Amino acid sequence: MTAIVPAYNEEAGIGDTIKSLIDQETPFHEIVVVDDASTDRTREVAERYGVTVITPPSNLGSKARAQNYALPFCTGDLVLPVDADTLLAPDYVTRIIEPFSDEKVAIAAGCVLTRHSNTVTERGRMIEYLFGFHWHRPIQSKANSPVVCSGCCSAFRRQELMAFGGFPERTIVEDMDFTWSKQIEGRRAVYVGDAVAYAADPEDFTYLRKQVWRWMAGFFQNVRLHTGNLIRHKPMLALWVLLAVWEILTVPLWYAMPLVWLLVFDWSLETTAMWFFGAELALLLPPLLYGCIRRKVPILHMLASLPFLYLVKAVNFMYAWKALVVELILVPLSLSRGLHDYEKGRA
Repeated sequence: MTAIVPAYNEEAGIGDTIKSLIDQETPFHEIVVVDDASTDRTREVAERYGVTVITPPSNLGSKARAQNYALPFCTGDLVLPVDADTLLAPDYVTRIIEPFSDEKVAIAAGCVLTRHSNTVTERGRMIEYLFGFHWHRPIQSKANSPVVCSGCCSAFRRQELMAFGGFPERTIVEDMDFTWSKQIEGRRAVYVGDAVAYAADPEDFTYLRKQVWRWMAGFFQNVRLHTGNLIRHKPMLALWVLLAVWEILTVPLWYAMPLVWLLVFDWSLETTAMWFFGAELALLLPPLLYGCIRRKVPILHMLASLPFLYLVKAVNFMYAWKALVVELILVPLSLSRGLHDYEKGRA
C-alpha cells in the first residue's frame, strides 16, 4: 500500500502525520508527500522523515489534483490518501486492507474522530463525528450504500483509480464523487469501524466556514451530477442522498416547531422545551453514548460539548442553503461557475 499526503502550508502538523504513517504495524510500501507549492516549510519538514517528496511546478489548487500528481509515483496495489493534519491509529493499515480480499470492494473507509476538542468548533465537530460514525455510517454500511468514504483516510485500488482517470476533479469533493461513481458501476464501498483516524478539525469559525462551504458545495455538485444514475443503478444510496437533501430543506420547519406549539397550540414554555429538547436528546444520546464507550471518550466531556453542536449546525445550515442555490440553480443557469478551487492548508 502507498500513502499519499497532499499538503499545502502544513509545516506545523505534517511531521506528526508522517510519523503516524511510519509507525504503522503493517508498514506502507511507500509514502509520497505532495508539497503543492507551499509557501512555508512543508517540504523541508517532510524531507526530514526520509519519505518521497514531490512538488509540482505551480500550485494545483485542489486536493484531487495534488493526489493525481502523485499517482504516477505510486507502485502499491492500494493507495491511501491521508490529509496532512490527520493521524492514523497504529493498526489502521492492518484493519483497512482486510475488506480488499473481496474483489468487489473498490474503496474502504475508516472511522474519523477529532484529534482535539478544546475550542467551540472542535467540540461541536466532535459531537458530529461521534454521532455520524456510530449511527449513519454503520447503517449505510449494512445497507451496502455508504454516502461517502472520507477523503482524509480512505483506501483505493490503484489500478481501478487509474482506469477511472484518477481522483475526480470535476467536483470539489473527490471522495464523494468517486464513492458514488463506483457504486453506480456496481462496485462496493465499505466502512471499517475498527480502523480509526484522528483529524484536526477547524479550531475557529473562519476555518469552519471555509471547510463547510467546500463540503456543501461538493455535495450538491454530486447531487447535480449523479442523482439520475443513482436512482437507476443504486436506489438505496439515492434514498440516503435524497433524505439528506430533504433534511436540509426541512431544518427550518423543525426549529420553528417550538414557536408553533407556543403560539398556535398555546403550550406552556416548560412543556414546549420538554418536548423539543426531549426529542432531540432521544435521537442524539444513544449513538453518542455508544460512541463514547467504544472510543473511550469521557461521557461528561461529550455532554458538556452538546451545546456547541448547534453552533456548528448553524454554520452547516447556512452553507448548505448557499450551496443548494449556487450548485442546483445558478450553475445550471450559467449564472455561476460554482466552487472548483480550494486549498485545505491553514496558512
